[in-house]
Parts: sequence; C-alpha cells; structure tokens
Amino acid sequence: MNKQLKLYIDTSVIGGYYDKEFAHDTQILFNSIISGEYLIVISSVTDDELLTAPLQVKKLLNSVPENLKIKVELTEEAVLLADSYIYENVVGKTSRNDCFHIALATINNVDVLVSWNFKHLVNVLKIRGYNAVNIKNGYKPIDIRSPKELINYEKY
Repeated sequence: MNKQLKLYIDTSVIGGYYDKEFAHDTQILFNSIISGEYLIVISSVTDDELLTAPLQVKKLLNSVPENLKIKVELTEEAVLLADSYIYENVVGKTSRNDCFHIALATINNVDVLVSWNFKHLVNVLKIRGYNAVNIKNGYKPIDIRSPKELINYEKY
C-alpha cells in the first residue's frame, strides 16, 4: 500500500475551490483529501489569512474529517527560517507570509506544499532558492506543486 502523503495546503488552494480558473482541479484534490488519500497540514498562518475570506471558503476546511488534518503553529524556528529566505533574496519582504508557509512545511516534514501561487511559490526559480536556503540551514528540500500536479489522472 502507498504511504499517505502529507500535504501542506496554503490559502490559495482553499480559495481556489471557488475560483473559476482553479475550481475544477482544486475540487478534485479536495475529493481525494476527503476520501483519505492525503493528510493535510493547516497552519496558524493559513487560519489568520482565512479570517478575511468569504464564509464558504472558511467553511471548506470543515468538510475535511478531523483525522485527516494536522494543525501546526508558527514557531520561532519557522520565523527564523522564513526570514532566511528573505535575507537570501529568494523573495522580498512583502512575501513574508509565503515564506512562513514554506518554512512551516519544511520544518514539519510535509511531502508536498500545494499552492496556486505561481509568482512566489510554485515557480522553479523560487523553489530552487527555498531549497538552497533549506539545505544551507540543515533542512531537507521541499517539494512544491500545484493541485493539478497531484491529480491521479488514471482515476479522472
């Protein structure tokens, strides 16, 4: 049997469920999550970002069974790693929350960080930068993908 992958999903994936451009692939991903194919990691950073989201977006996470969710908090270790990404010029200071997501996924040993953010996260040059900083600081590289890349096309 295959190991159940642990996915860190950022806010763009949750919002993508209701976005015309991203809905189809995001809904397939959530169906896979709810069916138990994946565990999801949700951070306090994601919770904070969802405070201003539409109600339907906030409620989406409630449809995922509790036994398939892992909650992580922003720690000093994650803040230091996130600040390293900025210090090393992977992204600018305005992308600090994105850096928090990467750092939390890295520190919590997720299998894949999933995002629709192609500017700051799902971008080969940024991924190389994050991973260079991770390795320099003694962490494993992080795999960053869009929901589209997690679809089992043999099923759909």
